[in-house]
Amino acid sequence: MRRIVILISGRGSNMRAVIRAAQNEKWPAQIAAVISNKADATGLAYAAEHGIPCVAISHKDYPTREDFDIALQSKIDSFAPDLVVLAGFMRVLTTPLVTHYAGRMLNIHPSLLPSFVGLATHRQALAAGVKLHGATVHFVTAELDHGPIVAQAAVPVLEDDTEETLAARVLEQEHIIYPHAIRCFVEGRLSLVDGVVRIKQD
Repeated sequence: MRRIVILISGRGSNMRAVIRAAQNEKWPAQIAAVISNKADATGLAYAAEHGIPCVAISHKDYPTREDFDIALQSKIDSFAPDLVVLAGFMRVLTTPLVTHYAGRMLNIHPSLLPSFVGLATHRQALAAGVKLHGATVHFVTAELDHGPIVAQAAVPVLEDDTEETLAARVLEQEHIIYPHAIRCFVEGRLSLVDGVVRIKQD
């Protein structure tokens, strides 16, 4: 039974999709904890309703990013996770923390990486005039929004799209590919070959 810790900063819509999939599909995994850097993150209430231990650890209580990450790592490790899942965790993580979880930390980013890293990805996509946009699940590395790609989903960019309409269609795909990628991990179907993720099919 694999153990998963999920990190959130807000409503945790991807966290909710992961929890639903884990329960409905009976993954060989347990959501061991949900941790947020914001005590008022609404996703914490959802996790608690599903019997998942919840922890809030505010980055504002620490003088530096490094100090916060040391405390965060200690809290994550107290749940002995096999996998750490970033689900809208709005913090740039320091290299020591990322290195500590190398090969066992996943993130989902709302663009087709390597395009449009950072924030405001939907605005970036519209400004660039791309015809396809989407989302990417990837292993986390020290370089922001990089790392071996596990899964991607694309949506068309329509002529009348706004940031909001485009974001909504991308989010629908996030809720599909993120649970699937995590399930592949916990089932031992992911492997890294020369920096490229290979997935053993069902």
